[in-house]
Parts: sequence; C-alpha cells; structure tokens
Amino acid sequence: MDQDIGAKVSRVGMVMTTIRQRIASRRLTQGARLPSVRMLAADLKVSTSTVVEAYERLVAEGAILSRPGSGFYVAGQAAPFALAEVGPRLDREIDPFWISRQSLEADDDGIMPGCGWLPPSWLPQDSIRRAMRALSRADSAVLSGYGSPLGLPPLRQLIARRMADHGIEVSPGQVILTESGIQAIDLLCRLLLEPGDTVLVDDPCYFNFHALLKAHRAKVVSVPYTASGPDMAVFAQVLAEHRPRLYVTNSGIHNPTGAVLSPVTAHKVLKLAEAHDLTIIEDDIFADFEHVPAPRLAAFDGLDRVIHIGSFSKTLSASARCGFIAAKADWIGGLTDLKIATSFGGGRMAAQLVFNVLSHGGYRKYLETLRTRLSRAMTEVSGRLTQIGITPWLEPQAGMFLWCRLPEGADSAAMARFALERGVVLAPGNAFSLSQNATGFMRFNVAQTLVPPVFDVLREALRHGRG
Repeated sequence: MDQDIGAKVSRVGMVMTTIRQRIASRRLTQGARLPSVRMLAADLKVSTSTVVEAYERLVAEGAILSRPGSGFYVAGQAAPFALAEVGPRLDREIDPFWISRQSLEADDDGIMPGCGWLPPSWLPQDSIRRAMRALSRADSAVLSGYGSPLGLPPLRQLIARRMADHGIEVSPGQVILTESGIQAIDLLCRLLLEPGDTVLVDDPCYFNFHALLKAHRAKVVSVPYTASGPDMAVFAQVLAEHRPRLYVTNSGIHNPTGAVLSPVTAHKVLKLAEAHDLTIIEDDIFADFEHVPAPRLAAFDGLDRVIHIGSFSKTLSASARCGFIAAKADWIGGLTDLKIATSFGGGRMAAQLVFNVLSHGGYRKYLETLRTRLSRAMTEVSGRLTQIGITPWLEPQAGMFLWCRLPEGADSAAMARFALERGVVLAPGNAFSLSQNATGFMRFNVAQTLVPPVFDVLREALRHGRG
C-alpha cells in the first residue's frame, strides 16, 4: 500500500515538473490554455486522476488558474527578484533587531555562531516526527478547531509538574499557554504597563527585550549584571530613582552571559522588589539546559510578585510555537482576555505536538545527551576562542552561550559587519547592552560555532576590527 502511494506521489510530481518546464521554456505562455486532463494523461501515460491532482497542486501554488467549465490556464508570472532585495541588508545599523534579522534571513545552511538556537541536527527530530504521526491520528477538534485561550489542559498540568522540579508550586489553573516566550512578555506588558512606564532590564540582556519594550513605548533603564546576578548597589539605586513598574530578567541561565543567580542575590532582589512595589518577569526558557537547577525567584516568592515564563523553542522546536505564563490566579483572567483579543484561541495543534514529545520518555534521555554535548562544545569553543585572544567572561555551568571579551581595541560591531560579508553571522556586544558599553564583547552560541570557517573568519575579523 505504501509503495502504491509513493508511486502515485512520484507520478503527480512528474506531471507538475512537465508543466513547469513547459511554462519556463515558454512553450506555454501567460494566459495559454493547458492540455485537457484526458489529453495530458494519454500523452504522459498516467491516469486522469494523477493529472487532476497535479493540476490542483499547481493551482494551489499559483502557477496555473482553474476556470470552471473552460479548463486550466497559465497564470501571470511574478516579477523577478531584484538581487539587491535578496537577503538582509549588510549595512543595517546594529540595533536590537540586527542579529535577529541576519540570523532569521540566513540560508538554512548558514553559518551563525551569533544566533540563539541549536542546529536542527541537535534537536529531537525523530521524537517530533513520532509526535506528528500521533497528531495526524488525533480527532478533528485538535486538527481544525480553536483551542481554549488558556491552552491545552494536559500540557498545562505537565508544565505545573515540571515547575515543581524547580521548587515552584503552581496549579494548572495558574498556567496559560502562549505562542512563544516573547508573546508571553508581550501579553504581560499589555496587562501591566502604560506608555511611559519604566521597565528595568539587565545590562547586558537578551536584545529582543529592548525591541519589545520599545514597541510598548516603555522607558527602559538597566542594571549591570554580575556573575551572581544584578549589581545590587545599582539595583537599589535604580529602584529608588526611577521607580520601575517591571523588572525583566533571566534567573536560570542568563542570556547572554551564562551567569546563574545566587540565592543571596535572589533574596536581596525580592526584598527590594517588595519595598518598591516592583513586579518581576522571570524568563526561564533555558531551564532544560541545566544540569542542576539554579535558584528561581518564583520559587522563593511563591508567584506573589514574580511571573514565571518559558517556552520550548530552544530544546524542542522553534517551528512548534508554544510557550507559557505562570502567574498568581488574580492575573490569569486578564491575561486570558488579552489573549482572546490578540490571538483568539490557543494554538491547539502546536500544544498537542509539544505535549506528545514532552510526555514521551525519550525526551528526558534526549536532554541528558544534549547537556553532555553542550558541555563538550562549551569546553572546546572556549579553548579555541582563548587561543585567538577572545576570552570568556565566565565559564558557564550549563547552556549554549559564551559571553566573551575581545582583545584590547577590537570593535565587535566592525567585526560583525566584516564577518557578515563572508557569510558568518556574529552577535556584537552592544546589541545586548542598553548602555552601549559592550563594544568589546561578543556572544557565541557554542553549538553553532564548531563550523570550520568560523575561527578563520574570526581571526580575520579581529585584525579588521582593530584597524
């Protein structure tokens, strides 16, 4: 049976290729009528049903048009790409969007030591395919219906159990699913901020925090980040002077530094937050990379003034968009209304796919292998970068990022532009820094850095960056 299906698919593809070639060679020009289904079937020695399916697929592609009662015709051709419009602009200003644009618009086989995700070959693709096969057998409501705005109940229950492993006590009713970690922060900003409100971030921090907060017209201030968390003297001063409404941070594995919040610093942060009525958004999307769980603000706080968010894009799939918010019960109703207003129902199919993967025993084994693989890559990349004069700011306990100091006089922005011209996407320090004091720093994704051309390009870029 499978062979028959495969042969049918192959024949359909052959018919489609034949028509595309005739259009490309101008044997069939714009507006020309295609051969009838019976005529083409006889000509190519295939069944009429094969030609019908091929024609329908070409209609779906926009290559041909169907005119009921008349036949099929060649569609108007799209204007050709201008070479100047292909790919990201190389001269774009290095701002919070720079790394995202260069990484997201790169080819699938692009060299991207500056991007924020794992290579596809490092992700559990077999588990995803198995979960997709199970999903294909789901009932019609899962495949085609709107989901609850709160999100798939079994996945919310599973997330609550996973959070308990980090000492965070939460009921499934306090968990709402989102399309991503960024959408989680976006919903929280909509709920908690007014234009002009002040928000505190770490310096350096994940660059998209800057972009998102700018979109919400917030005033953003920053606090230097140390190896054990925010600089507490500056943190206290900023709270007293600026009275921020929110503090957005990582407390597990910090992005981009790889640092881990210490228990002492966590208690100081929460004490000051209570004194200044500060709400904290704790971004925990790197939780599954940890060998040993780091302190969580939400665990110490009990989700009183800390909101805990996460997603599965880093360890499972960025294509299956699914994240979550865990917050005190009082805020779930407002978040649910906002989710309905901005995206209506939940992403039911993506949530079911994520649940299928997470609830399978193979996911834990995959994570164990991934952590070991990342540790080895961290050691190797750190050593090779040190050899060329690029030194890690600290040696992270886990994760995929190295925050590195460049040699004296090197400009990370100049290096990034030089490398981009050679097809390598780097992550210059000032993209992460509100104060713009990270010219001499760069973030490396160790899983994406072990590609042969990277270190040769870095050596050249260092010479260029000093010039």
